[in-house]
Amino acid sequence: MCHHIRPKNVAGKHLTYNYYNVTWSQYGPYWRQARRMFITELFSGKRLDSYEHIRSYELRSMLHQLYRVSSARHPVLLKDYLFALNLNVISRMTLGKSYLNESEGAILSPGEFKKMLDEVFLLSGVLNIGDLIPWLDFLDLQGYIKQTKALNKKLDRFLEHVLDEHMSRRVVEGDKFVAKDMVDVLLQHADDPNMEVKIERQGVKAFTLDLLAGGTETSTVTVEWAISELLKNPEVIKKATDELDRVIGYTRWVEEKDMPNLPYIQAIVKEAMRLHPVVPTLVPRLCREDCKVAGYDIPKGTQVLVSTWTIGRDPALWDNPTEFIPDRFIERDIDIKGCDFKLLPFGAGRKMCPGYSLGFKVIHVTLANLLHGFNWKLSNDMIPEQLNMEENFGLTIPKKIPLAVVIEPRLPMHIYSI
Repeated sequence: MCHHIRPKNVAGKHLTYNYYNVTWSQYGPYWRQARRMFITELFSGKRLDSYEHIRSYELRSMLHQLYRVSSARHPVLLKDYLFALNLNVISRMTLGKSYLNESEGAILSPGEFKKMLDEVFLLSGVLNIGDLIPWLDFLDLQGYIKQTKALNKKLDRFLEHVLDEHMSRRVVEGDKFVAKDMVDVLLQHADDPNMEVKIERQGVKAFTLDLLAGGTETSTVTVEWAISELLKNPEVIKKATDELDRVIGYTRWVEEKDMPNLPYIQAIVKEAMRLHPVVPTLVPRLCREDCKVAGYDIPKGTQVLVSTWTIGRDPALWDNPTEFIPDRFIERDIDIKGCDFKLLPFGAGRKMCPGYSLGFKVIHVTLANLLHGFNWKLSNDMIPEQLNMEENFGLTIPKKIPLAVVIEPRLPMHIYSI
């Protein structure tokens, strides 16, 4: 059997507190404990259900904002609204409040935080010469180490503030303390003397950054790509809205519990993730023993890169691979959780993203409600063939040019109130 570990690199060292997070930590007791904590505690069905009211409120708030700007019939940048939605959802779930909202004592503006997250994903996806040729690392030929260290300082200042505030609440409330958010849960585990491996403060900060970064980028990028593809395929929008009108009707919004009854919406999400995987190349792995794969000898120490972008466009696996055809998933039951290797948006195996269940919930219900609540048109009388579909490559692949759209409500006016 072929076993994999993570390679050591500059991004893992400086952006995850020396490999303290789930993504970059090495396979062993610390990683097993961290993954178990994420799956059974932070992303358990019970805990995610307990936060559904947060996701519902923030989504309704975004739909209300879109309704208000729709009357002007001016183009809106969809990504801005999606990012704010996902950042508010994940910050309230993780941090207990939005530290980016001025009324709640923000220490960063949403714009500053977005810029930091963009830097995290960009620097994590950059090809650093020193990672490939270690003896050149000290020269920092691209200025990459300097950039990652500077970014780490900014992130650390924010995370230290968050942890200090959470720790002070624990002291004030004493025996009456009840965990309200994911940082509270992480700090409780850090203090647990029965933990197999002690979770240090650095680990809590690394896990918190995992939650914030993973929870905003995945949903924002996927929904923007899905709407972009739909605008190029109006017949697909018609099928989706027909399903929504039939199942949901015109008197309410789509709820998370409705999703099993909306197979075509699910097919659209799968097709968007096939053509535009959030992470085009999965986080690298390092082969830790000699093995054989598909007849090839893979020596110990080989860095393994899995290109989900290429797999999703492979004509040997997909008919008409460059075309957006959600129906292909109606005809075939293809799993999206790492069991079907032709579709791996969250990876596979023990190293797959532990937060995929939250990602599914947010992406599906957001896309369903955007299609249910609004009609969509391209700005400035642009025809679908003119829509720019270039990608911006980093650790993730958002659209190079953000999608500008004109929207109009398609439900009764009172539905849009919060």
